[in-house]
Amino acid sequence: MNFKEKLFLAGLGSGLLPKAPGTWGSLVGLVLGMAVLAYFPVETLFLLTILVFLFGVRETNAYEARTGVHDDSRIVVDEIAGVWLALCIAGSALPAAVLSFLFFRLYDIWKPSIIGRIDRDAPGGWGVMGDDIVAGAAAGLSAALVLQGLRYFGVAL
Repeated sequence: MNFKEKLFLAGLGSGLLPKAPGTWGSLVGLVLGMAVLAYFPVETLFLLTILVFLFGVRETNAYEARTGVHDDSRIVVDEIAGVWLALCIAGSALPAAVLSFLFFRLYDIWKPSIIGRIDRDAPGGWGVMGDDIVAGAAAGLSAALVLQGLRYFGVAL
């Protein structure tokens, strides 16, 4: 990987860590997303998510064309975009952020339903990025539903 790929595709180098690069990339995404939400409205993070998704598709396609490697485990920009989308949906309060991260990792690893289908069937960067965007949407909705359920039953967070 060249410097640009290490910076962008490998999520500031987190994808180069030897164990659990997807989890480390998700954690980098969580920290960066929380930092953005500390200073800017959620719409800013949402627009950044769209931009990172589109550039991620393009750069992943270029990387795959150059190396012949599909869905290299060092590529974690997809996890960053997925966690960002989850934060956009569930919110940035600490309980929402923790649940978003946990649900995202669960769906990203398990790949239920359409998430797995996108991962298997969508070509190139669309598959690499697409399954994580859907996992992020599912994670954000799951976190929001759990938090709403807890509030309904009077659990203060």
